[in-house]
Amino acid sequence: MPHATPLSDEQRQQLLADHPKWSLSEVGDAVSRQFQGRDFVHAFAFMSAVAIEAEKLNHHPEWSNVYRTVEIRLTTHDTGGLSNLDARLLSRIEILAERLSVG
Repeated sequence: MPHATPLSDEQRQQLLADHPKWSLSEVGDAVSRQFQGRDFVHAFAFMSAVAIEAEKLNHHPEWSNVYRTVEIRLTTHDTGGLSNLDARLLSRIEILAERLSVG
């Protein structure tokens, strides 16, 4: 099971530079992004795929779904902010979004 290690300021900034569609929270302890599916079923399929990856990492997002919109927020409560687990899950989410054409 992967262990959570807090991201340094430099790592946090690099994560955002590498993934500009994600936004840093005001206090810098989380990142979030909105995704749009074609419809509810497409959005739910994306969420299901993300859930499988999150379970593999034992690191679960905070998220919501309204019709075709999925909002995902990543933070690590154990470390009080962003960690390596958030970065890993974010990367996997981006791959899934591209594969499933979720914008």
